[in-house]
Amino acid sequence: MLALPAQAAIWFLGPVALVSFLAAFNDLKRMKLPNPVVLLLAAIYLVMGPFLLPFAQYLWGFAHAFVMYFVGMFAFAYLGVGAGDGKFAAAMSMFIPFADLGAVLTLFSAFLLGAFLAHRALRALPLIRRATPDWISWEARKFPMGLALAGTMVSYLGLAAAF
Repeated sequence: MLALPAQAAIWFLGPVALVSFLAAFNDLKRMKLPNPVVLLLAAIYLVMGPFLLPFAQYLWGFAHAFVMYFVGMFAFAYLGVGAGDGKFAAAMSMFIPFADLGAVLTLFSAFLLGAFLAHRALRALPLIRRATPDWISWEARKFPMGLALAGTMVSYLGLAAAF
């Protein structure tokens, strides 16, 4: 059982899925997670959160974002993670109660592996490359982590809504 209330997850799921799709698409196409996409995810929490979450849980979301922002910037500075990925993870963390951290990290591990393998396999297919000739991620040495982050976020909300 996840700590995020199912009713909140249901309401968050639609707008967050849309923003997550935009994030994944931008990362695949341009290898960037633009600040407006990150701010849109944060705005969903900021606007909808007080109506969907217990007030204490809502406030804790800001603390999670604050901590995750610094973790993300450390990862950017020293581990080669993209700055946009760190900021998107910070915005994601607002939605995730601390009690669900283990479940989310497990989901992220699975999505990171699956997204990496799928990306590498698809970029080797000429049909896919011809259909998306302007996608920078096909030639990049780095992996578009926004793909795994977006999948994790949407799946987490889906699971929280179902249970």
